[in-house]
Amino acid sequence: MSADAATIAYYEANAPRYTLSFGQAPSRHLDTFLDRLEPGVPILELGCGGGRDSARIIERGFDLDATDAVPAMVRKANERFGVGARAMRFDELQAKEEYDAVWAHACLLHVARRDLPEVLGAIYCALKPGGLHFANYKLGDGEGRCLLGRLHNFPDPEWIESIYRGAGFELLKTEIYRGKGADGTMRNWIALTVARP
Repeated sequence: MSADAATIAYYEANAPRYTLSFGQAPSRHLDTFLDRLEPGVPILELGCGGGRDSARIIERGFDLDATDAVPAMVRKANERFGVGARAMRFDELQAKEEYDAVWAHACLLHVARRDLPEVLGAIYCALKPGGLHFANYKLGDGEGRCLLGRLHNFPDPEWIESIYRGAGFELLKTEIYRGKGADGTMRNWIALTVARP
């Protein structure tokens, strides 16, 4: 398994824009997710991007390990918010029961469908028993690329829920909502909150 080269190259080239765009408010689901956790527990963030969610997680008093596959994004997150982010691809995750939660906002949607079970298995292993995981995906009818050339897995709700169950997760909450991607396309998204039993 390897990261999609075109997607990584896009984010490398556009990191400054992502740091300054989309406002600086945290993601819409973040505080609700954090409210489920005990204060101060360790959280792994995958795909931290420009660092806006990272900053909020730290502000809320959690022990954050922020990561992103794109070195330029890591640099910008640290320059802007000082969150101590580090470079790590999804396939480099090897932690064993280290985190109470894994936050993955709008990043696992770039994992090829064939690779997603392996990535979710690594997230499962990284969580302590009872740990929580959040991720959201743009919905669609099959893997493809957005208007900016980024790879997306574009799942339908039944497929993505089955992949999570197959990885051993218990689905706690799913929500379908409308959202705009960086390419300007409005579409339905799905947000999943799951637990390692």
